[in-house]
Parts: sequence; C-alpha cells; structure tokens
Amino acid sequence: MAFLKRLGFYLIGLSIGLVFLTLFLKKKSEETGVEFCYLPNCRTLKDIRSKKISYSKDVERMIKDKALDSLSISDFLLHGDVDFKNSDTKSTPCKTYIIEQKLQDKTSKMTVRNCTDSAIIEKVEY
Repeated sequence: MAFLKRLGFYLIGLSIGLVFLTLFLKKKSEETGVEFCYLPNCRTLKDIRSKKISYSKDVERMIKDKALDSLSISDFLLHGDVDFKNSDTKSTPCKTYIIEQKLQDKTSKMTVRNCTDSAIIEKVEY
C-alpha cells in the first residue's frame, strides 16, 4: 500500500509540474515569437520566411493586377504544405519548393526558390 501511495503522490506532482511547464513555455514563446519547428514542413516554411523575399516578374504582374497580395503570400508561407515529392530539394545553389494550400474546395500552388540568403517566389497558381 505504501508504494501505491508514493506512486500517487509522484504522479500528482508530475502532472502539476507539467501543467506549470506548459504554461510557462507557452507564455515565453508568445512573448519572444519563438516557434518550435521539428517537422520538415514547418522547418522549411520557417526557413523561407526568415529570408529576404523577392518576386519573379510574373508574380509582380499578379500583384500589380491585384490578383495576388502580400497577405495571401504570407498565408502560404504560414499555413501551406510543402510538396516534397514534386520539389527539387537537391539542387544547388537554390532549392525549389512547391507549397500547396487548400482554399475552400480548390488547391493553390506556389513555387519558391530557396537560396542561402534570399527566397524568390517564382509562380503562384490559383
């Protein structure tokens, strides 16, 4: 009986500690803007967002014609899914990624060249 009592106290203390740790880390990440990206999709999008972004002439034309805006590009880079099967991740010096995003009932695609110091948005298809 003594072992079960000690185990109960241990589990109660562990659960209270985990709750405090979760609240502390959540508050810390919100204040500093820290993101915990461990999966390849999140790491790739975070790497692209951290660089200077430029646009190809086709994308600039779409922005001028108001067919595309910077908010939709930011949404792609925040909530998109990288299609690693169709992306060229082995090329040098710039890797080419295809980012998909489902909007309502259709899928949009964006092609991004990710270089060491900048990212170039090549094409956006709605």
